[in-house]
Amino acid sequence: MNSLRLQMQIYLLLVTLLGVAAYGQRVPAIHPVSGRVIAPVMSAAGADWLERAERENEESPTKAVALLGLKPGMTVCDLGAGTGYYAVRMARLVGAEGKVYAVDIQPRMLDLLSKRLSAAGIKNIEPLLGAESETNLPPESQDLIILVDVYHEFSKPQEMLRSIRKALKDTGRLVLLEFRKEDGNVPIRLEHKMSLTEVKAELDPEGFQIEKVLDTLPWQHMIFLRKK
Repeated sequence: MNSLRLQMQIYLLLVTLLGVAAYGQRVPAIHPVSGRVIAPVMSAAGADWLERAERENEESPTKAVALLGLKPGMTVCDLGAGTGYYAVRMARLVGAEGKVYAVDIQPRMLDLLSKRLSAAGIKNIEPLLGAESETNLPPESQDLIILVDVYHEFSKPQEMLRSIRKALKDTGRLVLLEFRKEDGNVPIRLEHKMSLTEVKAELDPEGFQIEKVLDTLPWQHMIFLRKK
């Protein structure tokens, strides 16, 4: 465990430095409500981290996707999709009659995703370029939007939450997967973790209410929120 912790700390430090180099972020940004340090965005240079073989054991993504309750015909979004690790798994569950929007702010990530979709012949995922404060999703179109280890990197979290709220249907759900800050045994750098207290403090003012929290994954909170 100590060896694994050290390896992951070194890797995440490298990913952080790559993000700093890519975005020129020198002074850490602070969330105005919670005081949380906002982590720099992981650049496409760290894409291999998203596809690492150990991820199934460390995060149980297969279990996480099953817990989303996706059904054929749903329209859903993987926001901060990266290389499409979650989007591809979600696409299988919503089926050919459903649709997955895979949103990322980095064109290079979307290039990698598009190549993956072309090679696999996947037709029900639409890559979409977002912005720091805008999802660019159609209004009131989404049954579910998931952010996997992404929210803590939003440089403009309040503006982005307002955009997410507009994109969700009234019956839609926002799901955050975030490494548990309350658990010191989770071998992730502190700025890449979030506590439930921080989530409530930051999302409640933007019109979201926590519906349920699942802590059955190895390292992450799985937080379901709905519009107030």
